[in-house]
Amino acid sequence: MRMLSTRGVAPPASISDAIAAGLAPDGGLYMPESLPTFAPTDFDDDATLAQVAKHLLQPFFAGDALERELDAICDTAFAIEPPLRAFGESGDFILELFHGATAAFKDYGAGFLAAALAALPRGNKPLTIIVATSGDTGAAVGAAFHRKPGVRVAILYPDGRVSPRQAHQLGCFGDNVRAFRVAGSFDDCQRLVKTLLSDAAFKQEVPLGSANSISLGRLLPQMAYYAHASLAHSRATGRSLNFVVPTGNLGNAMACFLARRMSLPIGRIVLANNANDVLAKFFAGDDYAPQSSLSTLANAMDVGAPNNFERLQWLEPDATALRTQLSAESVDDDEIRDTIVDAFQRHGETICPHTACAVRVLQRLRAEGVEGVEGDWAVVSTAHPAKFPEVVEPLIGREVPLPPALAAMLERPSHAQALADDAGALRAILHD
Repeated sequence: MRMLSTRGVAPPASISDAIAAGLAPDGGLYMPESLPTFAPTDFDDDATLAQVAKHLLQPFFAGDALERELDAICDTAFAIEPPLRAFGESGDFILELFHGATAAFKDYGAGFLAAALAALPRGNKPLTIIVATSGDTGAAVGAAFHRKPGVRVAILYPDGRVSPRQAHQLGCFGDNVRAFRVAGSFDDCQRLVKTLLSDAAFKQEVPLGSANSISLGRLLPQMAYYAHASLAHSRATGRSLNFVVPTGNLGNAMACFLARRMSLPIGRIVLANNANDVLAKFFAGDDYAPQSSLSTLANAMDVGAPNNFERLQWLEPDATALRTQLSAESVDDDEIRDTIVDAFQRHGETICPHTACAVRVLQRLRAEGVEGVEGDWAVVSTAHPAKFPEVVEPLIGREVPLPPALAAMLERPSHAQALADDAGALRAILHD
């Protein structure tokens, strides 16, 4: 299957080439030329997450150099089954995506991308993966690529705008993984990444790739856990599963949207923003208007210019039609705090600030009696609460136990290099 740029200028690419490049040469984002459709019964023989992923992704890799590697890649990336379990008192569910190496949902996509790139032939020069992070992406990418031969990783994060434990994770790898604390916002980090990825001359000297949700190698695999959860629910109940997805850069929610477009048994999709409400405003009827990002308790969603909105517009250029297919709500910091307290006191659940945004949105929709809110709903839990002790622990009045993998990371020394918000400075560093 061919991959096309959302901007329509770059020539079509194979999925291998699209994954290796990250960003299309015209600055656009790669998208599949078409989306396959499935019936739920197509997956009757696929019980595990890895099995569902192989079946779901195979049409995109058909005839590609990576096709014969796909099964092994999926076995590696999707070894951990994400629990879909009961949550609260209203018959709701929670999809826990934080049981991987860095306690965040991005471990799945990063693991897939690392395994895919390892299977592709390389030139004599190392490939430099450059990634912007608002907290969780960088650690997942660092863990996936740590000590992988022929690959270097440069993690860019906004200085002072990630949690202390996130910052420690970002700088704890060493070896082929370097962390840079940028004097700016996540949007500034993202702009630096896109500037370098669009610099054809520099890429001739320093081969570059991306591990943000810019990359199809990150985005497409994330469809798998939505397919797996919705299929399991459909088999058990005969009903579709609706999702509330916390989102900042729109990659995780975009994966859910694509899975539904491929006819998986997914019902409504509601996006949960923090106070960075660009998407909430758009889906309420305003023009799409990127803005400077705000610092919030749900810092991994502190994005004012969501990259993947370009993909949404490419799939559905008509804004009115798009607003019939998705909706979005924003949640401020006070509501995040209240929801964390409420979840713990009423249900004994400890949730991270990002998950709290999704929980609050579902509560709000139910309280307002919004049409179509009936049915079976799952909130998507994107990170372990132990990554945010300075937020969560004072609210619930107790310590959040560390998952073993996160505890091991926090025991390592950590270092991040200061970096100005300047593409020339980054080029000079990566040229060494």
